[in-house]
Amino acid sequence: MKHKTFFWFFLPTAMAMLIFIAAPIVSVVMQSLFLPHEAVLIQVENCGPFGCTQQTSIDQEATQALRDAAPMGRFAGLEVYFDRGHLATAEVAAAWRNSESLGAFFGELNNLPFYRAMAFTLTYTFTVTPLLIALGFFIAVGVNSVTRQLRGLLIFFSLLPMIVTPLVGSLILFWMIDARGVLGNLIQYLAADPDLSLKASTPLMWISLIIYGIWSSAPFAFVVFYAGLQTVPQDTLESAQIDGATRWQQIRYVLIPHLMPLITFVALIQLMDNFRVFEPIIGFSAQAHATSLSWIIFNDLGGETRQLSAAATTSVLTVLCVAILLTPVLVRTWRDFKGKA
Repeated sequence: MKHKTFFWFFLPTAMAMLIFIAAPIVSVVMQSLFLPHEAVLIQVENCGPFGCTQQTSIDQEATQALRDAAPMGRFAGLEVYFDRGHLATAEVAAAWRNSESLGAFFGELNNLPFYRAMAFTLTYTFTVTPLLIALGFFIAVGVNSVTRQLRGLLIFFSLLPMIVTPLVGSLILFWMIDARGVLGNLIQYLAADPDLSLKASTPLMWISLIIYGIWSSAPFAFVVFYAGLQTVPQDTLESAQIDGATRWQQIRYVLIPHLMPLITFVALIQLMDNFRVFEPIIGFSAQAHATSLSWIIFNDLGGETRQLSAAATTSVLTVLCVAILLTPVLVRTWRDFKGKA
């Protein structure tokens, strides 16, 4: 394809990426560097039959004038990034100096909202991602091994979590693990503890969220791996069977190497998706036990006083964290590409 032809072919996509991806990111970065103007306070003297009193009120005209002069707010630089609601550098340094052990230090970090959310986000991401890949792979292998009469039915049930809206699916599981729900009653019976509640325990709530994450995301991995299994050379599998390879050896030495590019692709997608975990926390009403970076952004944007600078800062930090997570996978993919080239 000629360069000129490729330019006109790619131009609409490039314009869409600039408008809907690059421009919002630049806007968010700019917003994170500014803070809202402080209200201009004035002293007003109110006199009545019993004397005069001094009252403090907001000078609306002066405050509006500041906003008109600098609509984005007052420039703060990286001040928001280092405050207590985000990286909290001063608090982290104080905790490191005063903590007698590493466990005490991490305990102090858990009291800071950003690091508490980061702890759950990383735990969720690095637990859900490998488990859903493994589950999706083994479901794909199992479905691909059954007869054609059963294959359609199994595919339907395997895709069911993907059909259900994420928020609705989390609500359903949340009702099931309630003390009055099916799973909640079963867990109380098995534990012989009628007062056991998954909603009141932070570890159990984390486990519930992780199980839901695996259940809801495994169908995506299943679809990708099942499609990849249709491209496996049959002569290679037949040669392995003739050589006496067991079923596990065929999976390990034939199927997994063949699907490795797809495994990398699923890992990239799921790392980005799981790091932005949000719907399960809302559906499970788990804010008291688990928060994520996306939930912090949602919380900062809610209410009457929207903290745009704080939400923008958390968004920028989230993008940076996702980039750091994806770097090893992208580097490995690039090396494999160069090696094949």
